[in-house]
Amino acid sequence: MKKPARQSKKSVRPSSLQAESLQQTRREHATEIAEDYVEAIADLAAAQGEARVVDLARRLGVTHVTVNRTLARLQRDGYVTAQPYRAIFLTGTGRKLAEACQQRHTTVVSFLRSLGINEKTAELDAEGIEHHVSPETLAAFERHLRKG
Repeated sequence: MKKPARQSKKSVRPSSLQAESLQQTRREHATEIAEDYVEAIADLAAAQGEARVVDLARRLGVTHVTVNRTLARLQRDGYVTAQPYRAIFLTGTGRKLAEACQQRHTTVVSFLRSLGINEKTAELDAEGIEHHVSPETLAAFERHLRKG
């Protein structure tokens, strides 16, 4: 009978690092939806003059019910003002968050493009990366882009 080949030991992340990483990811997921919504509201307002529930639902690929529930949370948290059957507006806090998200998105897309990633893939990948990139990594992306 042949003995199974011996596998080399993999380096295992320390449990404290894994726990910290998972906690960070959970925190980021909590803000990811708010960021997507304020960014979409800002884009719609710039393109059409206003953002409506129907437009957000279409743009984000969710139902009207989901948009209304999320808008209630965004209102509670001070990012938007909205009334039933009216346009949705960003507050000052919402505008600042949208601008930061848009800048982060642009940086991530530009960085990926600088690596030779095609435009469509860079845009799709940036949607996930932009919410989880640390300020330190984002600054490194920006330094890389300035060196060009």
